[in-house]
Amino acid sequence: MNETMVEALRDVLRTVRDPQTGQDIVTAGLVESLQERDGLVQVALQVERAQVSAMEPVRREVERLLAQQPGVKNAAVILTAHRASPPPHARPAQQRPSLLPEVKAILAVASGKGGVGKSTVAVNLAVALAQRGHAVGLLDADIYGPSLPRMLGLARKPEIRGPKGKEVMVPLTAWGLKAMSIGFLVDEETPMIWRGPMVMGALEQMMGQVDWGALDLLVVDMPPGTGDAQLTMAQRASLSGAVIVSTPQDIALLDARRGVRMFERVRVPVLGIVENMSYFCCPNCGHRAEIFGHGGAHREAERLGVPFLGEVPLLLEIRTASDRGAPVVAAAPNSESARAFAAVAERVWQRLQEQIAGAPPPPRIVIE
Repeated sequence: MNETMVEALRDVLRTVRDPQTGQDIVTAGLVESLQERDGLVQVALQVERAQVSAMEPVRREVERLLAQQPGVKNAAVILTAHRASPPPHARPAQQRPSLLPEVKAILAVASGKGGVGKSTVAVNLAVALAQRGHAVGLLDADIYGPSLPRMLGLARKPEIRGPKGKEVMVPLTAWGLKAMSIGFLVDEETPMIWRGPMVMGALEQMMGQVDWGALDLLVVDMPPGTGDAQLTMAQRASLSGAVIVSTPQDIALLDARRGVRMFERVRVPVLGIVENMSYFCCPNCGHRAEIFGHGGAHREAERLGVPFLGEVPLLLEIRTASDRGAPVVAAAPNSESARAFAAVAERVWQRLQEQIAGAPPPPRIVIE
């Protein structure tokens, strides 16, 4: 990054006025980030959600001015609305309000890598808890690869209610759950080519601008990895705990270990590890084969000092039920698969209640 050029571009931004305050957008604290590399410039302007439409002319003006500057090959300007109030240096410091005030507990279901069946576990865990009479919501936080619409059998857009400027989305309902996913808002084949600030903004909107109502538990199907989405959820959603999903194989356990350490870093209690695809039973002869090994997640949980929450087999009925949009715990409640998920759900709920009833969690680490 050319620091001299960045400062020159920042001076250009000082010629653009914020229509709300009359100050230039730099002094008003609207410039969240300004980056330049090899003549490619990207700017993120932080605005209030209600002002996004009004700020669109400002966004276009900034983009036009930057594109005219010497050495700039291309300029891209985006509006981010992932904060509910003006930036801290533009107002007295205060605690940001909770995005989910009526939700008693929030549970992250996460994995260090993709392909371990995390979403399948999250969906069946949520449905199993709803079957026990709990008021449960399910949030699909995987912006790049949303899977809830297909797995819940939902293919419609959420209703929008409320006065102009204060509109909220109404979550869809299925299998006893309230559910929200970016997949409800875009076509199934539309790629989400978004940068970090846009992802974080979308996550905050799916929490703060959705009428979740009173819930005993919100289950969050996290994206794989340890990036922006995980930090946003840890900082803004007051997570009550996290469940890590892994297969038994060593490479998956290595990534699961990173997931555990990441949640520890941001002071989110890890409730335990689930071993998915633990073993395979032939539907014809009943022979059991441990395709990915077996017991690895149990041993890893002991090594990390976190509870082992149970194992889920690799069975055809789990996959076919998910593809049909009917979670196996609802479609075949007496099956081996459903019983395995129900046992995990029972242990998760017990651990969650122990966590809530225990001492207040330590202060969270804020990583800006």
